Amino acid sequence: MTQLFEFSDVHVAVEDASILSGVTTTIPVDKLTVIAGESGSGKTSLLRLCNRLDVPTSGTIGFRGRDLLELDPQQLRRRVGMVFQRPVLFGGTVRDNFLVADPTASDETMCEVLTDVQLDPAFLDRIGDELSGGEAQRVCLARTLLCEPEVLLMDEATASLHQAATRTLEETVSRLRTDAGVGVVWVTHDLGQIERLAEHLIVLTEGRVRYTGGAGTPEARAALASLATEAED
Repeated sequence: MTQLFEFSDVHVAVEDASILSGVTTTIPVDKLTVIAGESGSGKTSLLRLCNRLDVPTSGTIGFRGRDLLELDPQQLRRRVGMVFQRPVLFGGTVRDNFLVADPTASDETMCEVLTDVQLDPAFLDRIGDELSGGEAQRVCLARTLLCEPEVLLMDEATASLHQAATRTLEETVSRLRTDAGVGVVWVTHDLGQIERLAEHLIVLTEGRVRYTGGAGTPEARAALASLATEAED
């Protein structure tokens, strides 16, 4: 089976600092993949490579069997959408935000994506600045869904949310994966979230792959246990 993403000896360096070193791993099509690691381990850098927000210093990255460098970045980012740690909404209403993503979107389509993220269609006329953090993050997710992405990249997307909003977003994204077949790659350092979400796991330490594979294996548990130990030191 063709992998969703395939990394081969990927290095990322900024000036004299090594961010990723010799990363070789795959992200499967049919599983929710979590990229875990402590702060500074390279998680977000690896995620940003998936839609060419960053490019590797060396090595190759494949997306569904094609070299990422062969793909137009703008078209790629419509296929591979990203939801960031802090929700960023443009000025105006939710409708205004949606029309930035897709100027041709109908109200019907916009209401459908709001429903997809468990928000009432009446949110179309809400002002973005007046939304709670959880509401704003779901609107950002809905805005991304307007482009009908094949893949969602979730970069610590619940880090600033309270528990109820976190669980709602987790459930929404998990349902999109199972019901709509959207690929999901989720970056987190939250061990509880990893346990709830991960079907496939990549653990990074200081820019290197410590573990890659199934989330329920003894090796996966050992890699996560080592992260917990490091966090306590």
